[in-house]
Amino acid sequence: MDSNMKREIILDNYSHPFNRGTGGDEYIKVNSNNESCIDNIDLYIKFNDGIIEDIQFDGEACAISTASTSIMIKNMVGKNVDEVLSYIKNFEAMLNEEKYEDTEFNEAVVFDETYKQGNRKTCVTLPYNGIKRAIEEYNNSTL
Repeated sequence: MDSNMKREIILDNYSHPFNRGTGGDEYIKVNSNNESCIDNIDLYIKFNDGIIEDIQFDGEACAISTASTSIMIKNMVGKNVDEVLSYIKNFEAMLNEEKYEDTEFNEAVVFDETYKQGNRKTCVTLPYNGIKRAIEEYNNSTL
């Protein structure tokens, strides 16, 4: 994918993010922020029997964090916890220039060269860190 197409996807997801909103009482809420910039998002994740039924988000963040959150949500809804954790591990491998499989990334491939701007890795991974914490909270609540 060329850099212009990547830029278009990022800007579209920033300008028109998927599932911006706040969940209800049945959602687990986690906050992800970057202490060195404005990135501060709340994720609202609704689990149903180990499957992510819905994710919404709200807050203020840069174009990269907002786009990453929007794209992540599109890729996570409908997956079970194990699939999500496997996806995140594979996604992080891509960001760290390790061997990865991009067949399930869809639009998330726009971040395949993030390693070239190391400070942007924090922006891209912000929502992923939040969803990992939400999964931990969900798993602890089902014990």
